[in-house]
Amino acid sequence: MVATHLPNRHSGRPSVVVSLRTQEAYLYRGEKRVAASRISSGREGHRTPTGRFRVLRKDEDHRSNLYGDYVNGQGRVVKPNVDVRRQQKPRGSRFVGAPMPFYVEFSPSYGLHAGYLPGEPASHGCIRMPYWRARQFYRAIRRGTPVTVKR
Repeated sequence: MVATHLPNRHSGRPSVVVSLRTQEAYLYRGEKRVAASRISSGREGHRTPTGRFRVLRKDEDHRSNLYGDYVNGQGRVVKPNVDVRRQQKPRGSRFVGAPMPFYVEFSPSYGLHAGYLPGEPASHGCIRMPYWRARQFYRAIRRGTPVTVKR
């Protein structure tokens, strides 16, 4: 894995390439690879989409609208790790989405973001990265940046 930092001045447009096979993501400036990261992609039943995409939007403090916890009025978790489509909300609780810092959406409801990396595909389809790498990718790319996800 390449462990480089983005130079202060770089030429070429940014792009991202993700390899699901190697569980790595690469940031390019033109033809030059300027950063690489370990990732955790979608697990069985929640596959990360493959293909060529463009960044649709970015949100530094994004929260999931599908996965998270139900919490009571005091903010205590009453039902952890829920999928709002499958688990009913307990009476008197509210949904708090899982944090997804430095979210970069490349396909509707799929994006790169900071998160836990267990060393294997484990997400609900998004591409998790270490916090500092997610921040680096987030700062380097813009809406419209090409993202290629390969098996």
